[in-house]
Amino acid sequence: MKLLFLHQNFPGQFRHLVTALAQDPANEVVALGQRKPAETGLVAPRLEYIRYQPKRTPSASTHRYLVGLESAVLAGQAVVEVLARLKQRGFAPDVVVAHPGWGESLYVREIFPAAKVVNFCEFYYHSEGADSGFDPTIPLTLDARARLRTRNSLHLLNLEQCDVAVAPTWWQKSVHPTAYQSKIEVIHEGVDTDAACPDAEATFELPDGQTLRAGQRVVTYVARKLEPYRGFPQFLQALAFLQARDPEVQALVIGADGVSYGSPPPGGGHWREQLVAQLPLDMARTHFLGAVPYQRYLRALQVSAAHVYLTYPFVLSWSMLEAMSCGCLVLGSRTAPVQEVLQDGHNGLLVDFFDTAALATRLAEVLADPAAYVAIRAAARRSVLDRYPRSAGTAAWEALLRRLTQPYTYKHPHS
Repeated sequence: MKLLFLHQNFPGQFRHLVTALAQDPANEVVALGQRKPAETGLVAPRLEYIRYQPKRTPSASTHRYLVGLESAVLAGQAVVEVLARLKQRGFAPDVVVAHPGWGESLYVREIFPAAKVVNFCEFYYHSEGADSGFDPTIPLTLDARARLRTRNSLHLLNLEQCDVAVAPTWWQKSVHPTAYQSKIEVIHEGVDTDAACPDAEATFELPDGQTLRAGQRVVTYVARKLEPYRGFPQFLQALAFLQARDPEVQALVIGADGVSYGSPPPGGGHWREQLVAQLPLDMARTHFLGAVPYQRYLRALQVSAAHVYLTYPFVLSWSMLEAMSCGCLVLGSRTAPVQEVLQDGHNGLLVDFFDTAALATRLAEVLADPAAYVAIRAAARRSVLDRYPRSAGTAAWEALLRRLTQPYTYKHPHS
């Protein structure tokens, strides 16, 4: 197969699929992204990576609702110039696989009209029923509603032109317009269950030289950025309650300052700084580790006695599945993306996103009697082995690509 991958932050969700495809000598794989080659962290045989850059940023005079759309058009134009050069040298992909959220795939059909286009459908915005307006303390203004509706114009253009789309979870598929859901298949890329696995002998060394071990009263929290979308304020509030009741609990907090989703705190700065200043946390037992290497992150999960994963109704994080794969006892928010995976009392525990006192109480119960939750931890691991192994995700993606490249044969209904 001849395959073209488009992703602003390549490889993104395509890392393992591209690695597998590029190892097959029958495939020719070309990828475009904005990152420098070294930043992709991906070296694979028969993979050609091309970096592109838009020629400018959106104009200062652009209407604020349209800044994202203009940025997407600029990205699409930059990509099309590269694709024209690829076509000139004789490359014509059978399938184009794209994360269309930044505009890279907008004009791909103008260069390769015969190629099948597969879009990764991560999210579709709503003013009600999903992330926006979820927090009652942050009312959604009419201006914000209008901006969201306009923002979806890019997603609609992409849904209209793709042959097939892929969503990683059923809930993420469900937020897309009904008219296009027949195009969307559900394939989760999966997690590495061999690397993310339980280890009863695991240790985790803190920056001060202290070593934590599996079996100790360690609470873990992981997010790309420490922000409200992932329940960071609620977690810290619950942790303050818990620390007041339990003098032995240690908290490992992994994630960078800043905002991936939503808005920064009023007054500027970072959410971590503001919350730490407001809450009675024991900083000697609250360890903010920032972004950490993958193996160190896994060790934190392996020593965890209780892992907290809270999220708005939004994209489900890999980290929750990796925590389950490590045999963590996950206390997850009772929100739709989490409930697709976690069943309360079976493979995890569910808590109300905003009820920080209840979260603290459940954490205290878990830490006081870890033996009572051994079966739940084992069920969490089995759930990921059964439903989300990386091998299954890669195989499903490869099967989809093969199906799209098979020649179509018409069969008369009465033959």
